[in-house]
Amino acid sequence: MDEDRPGAPIEPGRPLRADARRNVDALLRAALAVFDKGGVDVPMRTIAAEAGVGVGTLYRHFPQRSDLIKAIIQREVDGCVEAAVTLGRTQPPGEALASWVQRLVDLAGTKRGLGPALHSGDAAYQALPSYVLGQLTPALRGLLDAAAAAGDVRADVDARELLLAAMRLAAPASDGETEQARRMVALLVDGLRFRAGAS
Repeated sequence: MDEDRPGAPIEPGRPLRADARRNVDALLRAALAVFDKGGVDVPMRTIAAEAGVGVGTLYRHFPQRSDLIKAIIQREVDGCVEAAVTLGRTQPPGEALASWVQRLVDLAGTKRGLGPALHSGDAAYQALPSYVLGQLTPALRGLLDAAAAAGDVRADVDARELLLAAMRLAAPASDGETEQARRMVALLVDGLRFRAGAS
């Protein structure tokens, strides 16, 4: 059970000051590290201490433990979306696609330590799968379309189906099997090159 819960949460959608943004970033990084080591039931004051903030600051931004866990996943997903844009601008299309699919392994690794919460059946997490697919599918589609147009991969691949396949292959990273996951998603991308450039 969460302890030391003070005051009301901040207003939803209210812009954060620079110091508040730093606190949120520190809390998310600290929570990810603490959950990875001790699981999702560690005391909230442990996370606050790791982040170097008071427990009141933690609860002001994340009134429930589930709010913190959802924010971790959303932050990592948003990072993947940003990475798709950056890779698309800085790497050749085929390389950008391959690099981004590897980023899904990192995303799967984020779930290490969060599994018991995410698979608990708690209604607080019901919207997360839709959020993940809704954000990542368009990001992958842009990279996939560019790679197909360049003749680097085949052109008959559905982005959503590819995303689901890649996420399944990346899943072992959530249990610490990162290298295995990287090999599997690399094989998946290699398969996309079969009949590349065919009409």
